[in-house]
Amino acid sequence: MVAAWYERHRWVELPLGVKFLLGLGCLMIAACVAVDLVSGPDSTLSPVLISVPVLAAVGARRVWAPLAAGVLAIVLVFVLARANPSVPTVIHVSSAGCVVLAAAVTSGVIALMHREEQAAARLHNITEAVQRALLRPLPPRVGRLQVAVRYAAAEPDARIGGDLYDLLDTKFGVRVLLGDVRGKGFEAVEVAADILGVFRDVARTEPGLESVATRLDGAITRRGRSEEFATAILVTTAPEENHAAVIVNCGHPPPLLRHREGTVTELSAEVAAPPLGLCELAGDCYRLQKVPFQPGDLLLLYTDGTSEARNRQGRFYPVAERLRSIGESDPDALLDRLLDDLRSWTGGRIRDDVALMALRCMRW
Repeated sequence: MVAAWYERHRWVELPLGVKFLLGLGCLMIAACVAVDLVSGPDSTLSPVLISVPVLAAVGARRVWAPLAAGVLAIVLVFVLARANPSVPTVIHVSSAGCVVLAAAVTSGVIALMHREEQAAARLHNITEAVQRALLRPLPPRVGRLQVAVRYAAAEPDARIGGDLYDLLDTKFGVRVLLGDVRGKGFEAVEVAADILGVFRDVARTEPGLESVATRLDGAITRRGRSEEFATAILVTTAPEENHAAVIVNCGHPPPLLRHREGTVTELSAEVAAPPLGLCELAGDCYRLQKVPFQPGDLLLLYTDGTSEARNRQGRFYPVAERLRSIGESDPDALLDRLLDDLRSWTGGRIRDDVALMALRCMRW
């Protein structure tokens, strides 16, 4: 209870430079009051006390801070009025009135900011609930796969966007989905929710991975909006595949396979397939691609927020080159380094949502 009270009433942590300026302002006000008290009865510096509630409001989280500072400033105005009887009363009254106005305005601003802060906190809780429902945490190991995933939203306060991923252990093997919905905002999240819902159903019932892709395509088509589509990568690894991974690429950036000896192969499909939601324009379009996936190999899936990230010179992020140079074998450590490297490449600002998934083949 004490900790909660402290959290509600504590001042916002301010940068060192702001603290210095606030301290300097307080010292100047104290110096003005001291000079006023010793300078004689014919002049006053009481108007500077208007700034007292304003300074108190900087970093405050509750309205009582500028109100209390305003009361103190009014007391000081009356003290200076008694010390300077030759100064017209209207000046002291004006100073007191301006202090009251400054305290009222700053208190109102803090109250408004507090209400906005509460609304932002409620929205934050909602987005966290949506994230938990859609992008569920993945287990670190499933069957013979070590698994790691990272999601970085382009907007600093966002929790989820149009990028999506999931992994299911089914009777057909471990099935993986990573995709990217066209567009942003709540409409993209709605499409992502539909895709994930259908995947979690059909991945357990459809024996063929191309059939899973077709069902996902139908989920978007049934929405009846021609502008909606999503790129996606589907992967299945199963014991009967004899150290191979089966891939269906639905218009998505090709995954990268880093072999245990360190070489990296881009797994481009022989025949390009359209994104989910556009299959009816191309007819029979989703085809299987089988690739060797030996113990020690690592498969990297990523969205175009990674491959299309640019540096200051306008160059795209070289995903394959960076994957080759990062020697981490642990998927978690690899994705941490890759994401840090991506941020460094872009100067610290990611302009599109980024989803990364690393799958490392282990021995049984």
